[in-house]
Amino acid sequence: MPRNYYVKDNTVENRLFLNRIVAAFIIISVLTAGLIVRLMYLQIVGHEHYSSLAKDNSIKIVPMVPTRGIIYDRHGKILAENMPSYSLELIPEKIADINGTLSRLQKLLNIPDEKIELYQKLRQRQKRFTSTPLLLNMNNEELAKFAVARPFFPGVDIQTRLVRHYPYSDLASHVIGYVGRINEAELKELPIAEYRGSTHVGKLGIEGSYEAQLHGKTGYAEIETNVHARLLNTLNEKAPDPGANLYLTLDIDLQKTAYDALGNFNGAVVAIDIKTGGVLVFVSRPGFDPNPFVVGIANDAYQVLQSSENQPLYNRALRGLYPPGSTIKPFIALAGLEYETINPQQSLLCPGYYQLPGVSHRYRDWKKGGHGSVSLNRAITESCDVYFYRLAAALGIDQMHSFLQKFGFGEKSGIDLVGEKSGLLPSREWKLARKNQAWYPGETLITGIGQGYHQVTPLQLARATATLGNRGNVVTPFLVGKIATAQTALPGPETHQQVIPLKSNNIDTIVAAMVNVVHGAHGTARGINQNISYQIAGKTGTAQVLGIKQNAKYNEHDIDIKFRDHALFIAFAPADDPKIAVAVIVENGGHGGSVAAPIAGQVIKQFLQENHENRNP
Repeated sequence: MPRNYYVKDNTVENRLFLNRIVAAFIIISVLTAGLIVRLMYLQIVGHEHYSSLAKDNSIKIVPMVPTRGIIYDRHGKILAENMPSYSLELIPEKIADINGTLSRLQKLLNIPDEKIELYQKLRQRQKRFTSTPLLLNMNNEELAKFAVARPFFPGVDIQTRLVRHYPYSDLASHVIGYVGRINEAELKELPIAEYRGSTHVGKLGIEGSYEAQLHGKTGYAEIETNVHARLLNTLNEKAPDPGANLYLTLDIDLQKTAYDALGNFNGAVVAIDIKTGGVLVFVSRPGFDPNPFVVGIANDAYQVLQSSENQPLYNRALRGLYPPGSTIKPFIALAGLEYETINPQQSLLCPGYYQLPGVSHRYRDWKKGGHGSVSLNRAITESCDVYFYRLAAALGIDQMHSFLQKFGFGEKSGIDLVGEKSGLLPSREWKLARKNQAWYPGETLITGIGQGYHQVTPLQLARATATLGNRGNVVTPFLVGKIATAQTALPGPETHQQVIPLKSNNIDTIVAAMVNVVHGAHGTARGINQNISYQIAGKTGTAQVLGIKQNAKYNEHDIDIKFRDHALFIAFAPADDPKIAVAVIVENGGHGGSVAAPIAGQVIKQFLQENHENRNP
C-alpha cells in the first residue's frame, strides 16, 4: 500500500507565529506603558504625597497639649481647675470605615448628632494618626457599654484626659466663663501650630479674655514607628509650656454673699476696691452651670437656657442696661455745686410737682404733697425729685452731659473682660443723630432724676461710685491681679488713673448728704445702719419700667412683677476713708431702700470685717 505523507503548510505556520509575536508585543507594550505611567505618577505627580507618607511611616510629630492654667480668687480658692476624666477617642488612620464606625458608636452610646458633627469638623484639623476625642467625661454606664463592645471597634479606645471643672457652678459663671469645644469659626482664627491637638478654647468671661495666657504653648514629640504605626522609639521631645495661673481680685465668699442676698430676684451686684480698682464682687443673677458646656451641653438643655424668661446666659453686670434712677442725684448735685448753679444752704420749694414755664404738664415727685422747702442735703437724703427737676433745668443738658461723662457714664469702664456695653449718656448731639429730633426741656428734667434715655450698666455705676468715694480719682476696674507662670509672676493689666478736678468742700457736702441717706432719721436707707461702727455713704434709687400716665397712681401690687420698678442702691464705706464701693440693681425689686440697700449692706459689712478695716465714725 502507498505510504501517507503529511505536507507542512509553511505559510500558515508563519502567519500564526507572527500573530503570536504581535500579540505578545502588544501586551508587553501595554504593560510597559502602564508601568512607565505609574512610575511617572509616583515619581512626579505623587512624589510629595508619598514622600510624606514614607516619612510618616518612620517618624511622626505628635503634639503635646499644654495643661490649662488654674484660676484662683484673691484668697487662693480655686475657681476653675482641671479634673481627670475618661474620654472616648478615635485614631482615624487605624479605622477602615470612619463613618460606619461613628454610626455604630452613636447607636451604642446614644451620642447626639451635634457631637458627631463637631467631631467630624475637629478631626479634619488633626493628623490622621492623632487620637481625637468624641465623648468627654464618660459616665459608668457609657464605659461599661463600650468595654463589652471594644473588640469590635479597632482604632477606638478609652483615654484619660484633663477636663475643665468649675467648683462654684452658677455662682461665678458670668465672670469666670467657661471653655468649650473649638467650633468651625474658631478653627479658622486660632493659630494651627499652637492649637494642634487642642480640643477646647475659652468662650466667655476670664476664660475667653485670657485665653492666650491660660492655654500655654503646645509641645511636640518626634516618634519613630513601623509600617503598622506601632511605636518604636521617641527620638526627640519638647515639653509643652503649661498655661499661666490667674489670681483674681474677686472674693468668692463675698460673691456668694451677694448672690444669695439677691434671693429670688434677678439682678446684679458689683463691688470695687476703691484704692486699686480691683473687682471684689461681680454677680449676675441668675447664673448657669458652666460644666455641661465643657463636655458639650445637650441641645434640649441649651434651648431651655436660651428660651428662659430669666435669661440666665445674659451677663447683667457687664451688659445689662438700666435707668440709674435716683442714684444719679449725688452726681447731679455735685455738678450743681461745681458749676455754682446752687449752694448747699439754698432751699427750693417742693409742692409735689414741677412745671416748666408755660407748660401744663406736671412732673411729679414720688411723695404726694411734696417735701416743702428742701435743701441739698435733705434733697439727697429723702430723694426729692422736684429739687432735681429744678436743678436739672438750671444746669441744662449740655452741662449735665459734660459733667457725668467725666465719671465714666456713657463709656466702657475698660475692665479686662470682653463684651462690655457702654451704656447711654444722652445729649443733644446724640438725639439729633439717633432720632433726627431736637432736644426738649422736659427730657432735661427726667435726665436729672435718672430716667429717660439715660442707661447704665451695674459695672459702670459701681465705677462712678468708686470715683466719687475716691474724691475724683478715676480707677479702671480689673479682675486679674496676678498672672503666674512657671518662670515668673506678673501683675494684671496696667491701669491708668485719671483725676477729675473737684473742689474738696463740694465733695464733703455730697458725702455728708449720702451719709445721711443711711444714718439720718429720714434717710431712705436707714434700715442698714444697725450694728456697725463705721458710716456708709449711700444713695437709693428706683427706676421705672412701666410708664405711668399723668393722673394715674402707681400701685405695684396691681402690676405684673415683670413691670414693677427696679430697685437700686450705690454706696461706699467707710465714708471718711472708703475701701469699697458697691452698686446693686434688683430687677423689679420695687424699692431701693428696702430691697437693694440691705444687699449692699451685707457685702460692705462682710468685707470690712474680714479685712479688719472697721473704723469709728
